[in-house]
Parts: sequence; structure tokens; C-alpha cells
Amino acid sequence: MNEPVVAPSRTEHALLVLWGEYAQHLGLIEALEAVPLHQKVRTHRPQSKVLEFLVAILAGLPHLEDLSRDAHPLDQDAALARAWRQPGWADYSGVSRTLQALTLAEAQGIGQVLDEISQPFIDQEVMQAVRQQGRLVYDGDLTGRPVSNSSTTYPDAAYGYMDDAVHLGYQAAVVSLRSPTYGRLWLSVQPHPGNTVPCTQAEALVLATEGRTGVRPLRRTDLLRQRLQGVSRRRTATEQRLAQRQAALAQAQTQCQARSEQRQSEQAALANLEADYRAHGRPERPHSRLAQARTQVDTRQRQCQRQVQVVAQTQRQVERQQQRLAQCQALEATLRQRLQCCEQENATNLAPIQAVFRLDAGFGTWENIAWLIEMGYEVYTKPHSHQLTASVGRQVNGQTPWTRVGDNAEMVAWPSMPLRGCPYPLDVGLERFYTGQTVRHGVLLHFGQAPVTTDLPAWFAEYNGRQTIEAGIKEGKGIFQMHHLKVRATPALWLQEQFAAFAANFVRWAAHWLDSQCLQMPAQWAAALISSVKTSVQVAAHSPAYVEWWPDGCVLRFADESRYAGRAIQTGGWAFQLSLPLFKSCVLDPLLMTESASLLAGGCYRRSCELVRVHGYATWEVYVLRAESSAVWGSAQTL
Repeated sequence: MNEPVVAPSRTEHALLVLWGEYAQHLGLIEALEAVPLHQKVRTHRPQSKVLEFLVAILAGLPHLEDLSRDAHPLDQDAALARAWRQPGWADYSGVSRTLQALTLAEAQGIGQVLDEISQPFIDQEVMQAVRQQGRLVYDGDLTGRPVSNSSTTYPDAAYGYMDDAVHLGYQAAVVSLRSPTYGRLWLSVQPHPGNTVPCTQAEALVLATEGRTGVRPLRRTDLLRQRLQGVSRRRTATEQRLAQRQAALAQAQTQCQARSEQRQSEQAALANLEADYRAHGRPERPHSRLAQARTQVDTRQRQCQRQVQVVAQTQRQVERQQQRLAQCQALEATLRQRLQCCEQENATNLAPIQAVFRLDAGFGTWENIAWLIEMGYEVYTKPHSHQLTASVGRQVNGQTPWTRVGDNAEMVAWPSMPLRGCPYPLDVGLERFYTGQTVRHGVLLHFGQAPVTTDLPAWFAEYNGRQTIEAGIKEGKGIFQMHHLKVRATPALWLQEQFAAFAANFVRWAAHWLDSQCLQMPAQWAAALISSVKTSVQVAAHSPAYVEWWPDGCVLRFADESRYAGRAIQTGGWAFQLSLPLFKSCVLDPLLMTESASLLAGGCYRRSCELVRVHGYATWEVYVLRAESSAVWGSAQTL
């Protein structure tokens, strides 16, 4: 019978201890400790301080100093340090100095570890979503990270619109996947200066998403080719108009030169007449030759002035046509390059998927919508400009039938409506909201195969389903305390964003592990512990408990003063199999696929196993689990 390897110890951070056990089995701690950092080692390694920073975010600490000055300081919890395989924790000041000294390359190395740990879970959810839903659903957004408007110590901070007001700070571009298992998974987060606007980030969000999932839809090259032909025709017509304007300009300039010469000749004749009249003492009468000559000179002067105006107007027309031609040529070149890239991507996309991108109005420029359509996505968004709402509203009269889509919302829609500025027709829905005595209107836009105009409640619900990313942003600010920036160096700020997104995913993975692996945990109280991220971080992670360490895990018994008094959780002896990313958009070697599948199916996952990444080919990575059996590991090395 197994016995504890050490005497039971008390912790004030029960769930953080279990998360430490889970992090060990994921290989997270070992991988982070292997990242090379240039800083000196005194009492604590810099890698240990970086890990402590991650634990602080998992604990939902508002400020870095709470590591040492909280009611129950994390850096004084020996059981917690043991769970995370650390001899002890550093004071918050040491953590702050380590983060301040990080280089961007080192921070990105740490981020690469997080990506490697996350990738198997993302691959699994991608496959499950494709299998169960037939498509992937992505949500993108831009969220503000305001700081004090009087602060001067935050690098690259800028004023921008965030939290419904103009603040000094940063923006974070985020994208999430609707996950069948975990509800929401963060795929990417990228910090930007505070003056960054959403319409500049749509393409970057999509490319980051495809980089993380490894899958993409077929590009709509047929639509792109038609658009390119239309732009080519417009460029030809613009060239013709430009040639006409240039000819008109040349004619106007010639006429202007001729009239100028006539004016000069007539002015000379007028000067001679004036001299002759003075020499002979002749008076100037109203109808004399001198008066007629003076009138002729005045008329010619006005004609010259009008001709100068004609030349200037024609010159402006030429410049406008030149600008339009330059825009057409630039757009044509861009579309030709895009078409070439899309054709190449389609040729190498052996496993295309269907995918939906949901974005708010900040991203909804015509060019962004057209680009998403050409990239093969089904698009749910709102128009960037409010002018479309007024334009569409004029098509509604007292006889228009409205469909109720919510408690205080109604809609009317038009399928495949051509819109000025958008190269493709879109499904357009006009919303009407009742708020007390006020009626507000909005517009929904859609492109895709779904017949949204025949089921307006479903369209309304599908777009508003993007509230999942808004809830995730709120969760990051309120639970993981991202409204408090704990560091003031660019690499550390970038790392804090990565840690916060990883922490939100990690808590969900760990909850699933507790639910599926700790079978002895009573179901009647497990749900309250694992179903709510807020409860896990703010309550369970700060609950007192006693920990007994066993050779293959631990037993955690909640203390009497805990909310979960009298309950216990036992870990150890669990295993899981990571899914092969068979839907990756890359060329796979059949022999490699066969051997790797046989390896995993043959029992390469065992008790007390750890994650190992085996690099076989440049575009294909196999995830296996190294077991204690040398025979099984030997078979893994043959890949």
C-alpha cells in the first residue's frame, strides 16, 4: 500500500496546487525552465520567477506586489512551490526585476513554449468542431488596456478609444475559437499601441488564426478573378478618360497661350493709340478708336482669366483621373498577387474546411469584408459606417413586415443586396430595438451559404453569439486582472498578454481534467468547482487545504474553514492521448501517418508520462507520450 512520501502540509491555495500537478503532467514547468534567459542566478533562477508570474496570473492577483503582500502570500506557500516543482518562490521585487530585464526574444521564446503546450488541445478542438459542427467558428475583437492618463513610464502607450472613452494605453487584438469541449479557446493575442483601430487588424487576425489552427477554407478564386476583371475594365476606362482630359488640357493651354498673345498685341496697339492721341492733343471720346481699343483689351483680359480658370479646372480633372488610375493600378496589382497566392494555397490545401468569422462594426470596412470573402470565410459583421443604416432604413415603409428576433428586437432583411463600395452583394438585415420610448436601428451583414434571410431569429442569434469573445474579454479583465498592467517593459507587457490568454485556456483544460480523471470526486459538488472559471480562480484557488504527497500524485483535503470543508481530491495515475491533427492543411507522408497512428494506438501513453514533441518533417509534427517502458520509447524514436 502506498504511503505519503512526506508529511502532510498546509496550503492556502488549494486549486493552484492541483494546477501545479496538472502543469507537471503537461510538461509545462520543464519546458519553461528550459528556456534560456541571460540573467544571473542568485537565490532563484529567472525561469522560476517567470513561472511565478504565470502562477500570479492564474491566481487572479491584481498587482505583482500581491505575490508577497497579499493576506496569504503566494511566495510563502511551500506546498504550492512543491506542486510547481520549485524549491521556493522569490519576493515580488525580484520577479519585477526579472520581467523588466527580459528581452523580446526571450519573451517570445517563453511564448513559443506556451504555443507548443497549447497546440495539441487546439488540434483536438479543431477536429471535434469539424466533425460535430461541420465548420469552425472564430470571433475576433480589439480590447483596450487603459493606463493612467498622466503616466509617462509605459512604453509605446498612446491615446485611443477604449472602454467607451479616450484613454492612454494599449489595444490587444484577440481571436477565439468556439470549442465543443471548453466553450471558448483563445488562439491569438497581440498587443498594439492605444491608437490602433480595429479596421487595420482584420487581416492580421485571420492570418494568426490560420497559423494556430493549421487549417483554412478554400479561397474563392472565382470571385477574386471576376473582381480582378472588373478592376481591369475600370482601369482601362480610367485610362481612356485620362487621355481625354489630357487632350482637353492641351487644347485649353493652347487657347490660353493664343489669347495671351492676342492680349499682349492689343495692349501694344492700345499703348500706341494713347501716345498718338497725346501727341496730337485729341480727346478720348466714348466711341473713338482709343475707347474701342481699350474695351477690346479689357474684354481680352477677362477672356484670358476665364481661360486660365478652364486650364486649372481641366488640370484638376487630369490629376483626379491620374489618382484614380494609380488606385486602379495598385488595386489590380494587389488582386493579381492575391489571386496568385490564393491559387497556390488552394493547390496545397488537401483538407479544406468551412469556417465562419464574426467581427463587430469596427472591422466592417468594405475592403475587409471583401478580403474575408475572398479568403473563403463565411462572414457575420456590421457595417463600419452608420450611413448604411440610414440608406437601408429608407427602403422600409409602413407596409414592410418585421420579424421578432428578440425580446425587444425586430428585423427585416434583403438577400444578396448590391452595396456601393462593396465588390460583392451581401445579405443585409435591418434591426429595430425598442428601449423604453426610444427606437434604435442597426444593420447586420452576412456573406455565405447559410440562407440567413429566411430565418432571421437564427441570424440574429448567430451574430450575437460573438458575445462569447466579449465575455472572454470581460473574464480576462475581471478574473485574471488584465485591467491592471503589472509590468512596464515592452517584452514583459507582451508576455503578460500571452500568459493571460494561456491561463484562461489552462483553467478550462484543468477543469476538464478534474472532471474526467479525478473519478473519486463527488459529482454533486464537483460541478460548482470546475464549471465556473470565476469560482475556480477567485474561490477554489484561494481556499485552504492539506496536501499529502504520494509517489504518483497527491491527495488534497480542504480545511474546515474552507468553503469545500470535508472534501478531498486525489490525483495521479491519469493519462490522456493527444489527437493527431489530421485536418492540417499540409502534405502528409503516408508512412509517417501510419507509424504515428500505430504508435499512439499501440499504447504509447502510460501512467506518469510526459509530453515529448518529435520533429519528423518540416510541415508535420507528431505528438507522442513518452512512457516508462524503454521499448515503447524506442518505437517512438524510429519516427
